[in-house]
Amino acid sequence: MSAGKELIDRRMEKLRSIRAGGYEPYPANYDLTHEIPWILESFSQLETAELEAARRKVRTAGRMVSIRGHGKVSFAHLSQGGGRLQIYVRRDRVGPEEHDLFRLLDIGDFLGVEGELLRTRTGELTVFADSVRLLSKSVRPLPEKWHGLADVEVRYRQRYLDLMANSRVRSVFVRRNRIISFLRRFLEARGFLEVETPMMQVLAGGATARPFKTYHEALGIPLYLRIAPELYLKRLVVGGLDRVFEINRNFRNEGVSTRHNPEFTMLEFYQAYSDYGDLMDLTEEMLGGLVREVCPGLEVEYGSATIDFSSFQRYSMVDAIRQFWPGPQAPSAESLMDSTGLKTLLRDRNLEVPAGSSWDRMLGLLFETVAEKHLIQPTFIYDFPAQLSPLSKRKTDDPRFTERFELFAGGLELANAYSELNDPEEQRQRFREQLIDRERGNDEAHEMDEDYIRALEYGMPPVAGEGIGIDRLAMLLTNSPSIREVILFPHLRPSRRERGSRDEE
Repeated sequence: MSAGKELIDRRMEKLRSIRAGGYEPYPANYDLTHEIPWILESFSQLETAELEAARRKVRTAGRMVSIRGHGKVSFAHLSQGGGRLQIYVRRDRVGPEEHDLFRLLDIGDFLGVEGELLRTRTGELTVFADSVRLLSKSVRPLPEKWHGLADVEVRYRQRYLDLMANSRVRSVFVRRNRIISFLRRFLEARGFLEVETPMMQVLAGGATARPFKTYHEALGIPLYLRIAPELYLKRLVVGGLDRVFEINRNFRNEGVSTRHNPEFTMLEFYQAYSDYGDLMDLTEEMLGGLVREVCPGLEVEYGSATIDFSSFQRYSMVDAIRQFWPGPQAPSAESLMDSTGLKTLLRDRNLEVPAGSSWDRMLGLLFETVAEKHLIQPTFIYDFPAQLSPLSKRKTDDPRFTERFELFAGGLELANAYSELNDPEEQRQRFREQLIDRERGNDEAHEMDEDYIRALEYGMPPVAGEGIGIDRLAMLLTNSPSIREVILFPHLRPSRRERGSRDEE
C-alpha cells in the first residue's frame, strides 16, 4: 500500500467515526459574523488589555492549516480570504463531545469556530473557542511540504493546491481582477459601451491566426472559435455605437510558450472619429492610471528591470530598427525600403529568408530580430508595412505603411492598434491579397468576409481600434515570468494520469 493511500484510509476511518458520533461532516451552511481578514485588520493593533476589556465575540471559519495539541488543550490556525488566525481549543471550554470531535480533525479540514477574541501569553491574536464545528472533512491529505508548493506541474494542474500553499498566487489573481476592473471603469467613464460578440463564428476573422474549428449539428455548419472580436465590434460602429469595448476570450490554435496560451483574454475597444495617434494618447493616460491604481507609484519591477510608466517612447518601425541596430553603422532608412537590401541584411544576421518573402514581411522580421528585445521601457512602435496590417488604413504620405502601432514594455507586446480601414473597395482588395497569401501556404492569412465588406458599404465613420492583452499586462504588473502564472487554469500537455495510466498519488 502506498503512503498516500494509507493516509487517505486513515482519514476515511476518521470520517466514519465522525458520522458514528452523530456529526454531519458536510453541513450545508455556517453563519459567520466576521471573516478572518476583517478580524485581523480590525483587532491586530489592539493590546491584550484592550481585547480583554472589549470581550469581543466572533464566529468565523476557515481551512485548518496547522494544528498542535497537548492533551486537553490544542492550538490550530485557520486560513480564509488570504488571512490566517489562531484558535485555542480547550476541553473544559468547548465540552468533551466537541473536543473529541476536534481530535478527529486533520490539516485541510474546514472548521467553524465561535469564541472570544483574546491574546495568548506569546501575544498572538487568538479565538478562545466556546464551540467548534466541522464544515468539510478533507479526505485527501495536502501534499508534503505544501507550504510553499514548488512543483510547477502540480501548481498549474492543481491550482487549488497552489492557491492554498502559495500566498503570492492569491495576490497575483487579486491584482489581475483589479486590472480588469480599472480598465472597465476607465472606458465607461469616457462614454464607452461594453458589449458582447459571438465566440463561435462562421469565419475566423479580425486577426491573422490559426483558429480552432468546431461543428454545429443543428445548423449543419462548421464554426470557428473566435480569434478576435474585431470585425463584429466594427459592425457595431457602423450601426451607430461610436464607442464600444469588450473584455473577451480568444482562442488561437498555435504554439504554447511563456507568452502564449491557446486561450487568452483581451480588452478590445473602438473610438469613432479618431485615429491611431488619438489612441496612443489615450493608452498613455489609461496605463499610467492603471499602474498608479494597482502599484505603488509609476515604476514597476519586472525581472531585473525597472519600468517607468511616467513616460512613453515612440519610434516608427524603420526608426526602431536603426535605433537599436547592434553594429557600429546602422542601415540607412533608404536601404530598409529595398527588398534586395533587406534580404542581404537578414542573411548577414544568419536569418533564413523564406522563398517569396515580400518586403513587408522581411521588414517585420528584421524589426523582431533587431529591436523587440530592447523594448523594455514603455514604447510605441508605429507605421507597419501594409501587408502585415490587412485591416488598417494606409498612410496618405507613404501608402507602403499603415497607421498602426504596437505597445511594448518589459520586452512584451502589450497592445496592437490602428486607424481602421473603412474604404470597402480597398478592404476587398486587401482580403484578396490575403487569399493569395493563403494559397501560398500561409494558413494564418485572413479570409474574405463579404458581410463585413457589406457593412462597410453602408459607411463606417473614421475610427481607431485597439486590443490590449490582459494576460501579458497582468504578467508585467505582477512580475510574473510566464503567462501560466496569471491564468488560473493554463493549458498543459496531458499528464500520465490523464492519458489513462495508473493513479498518481
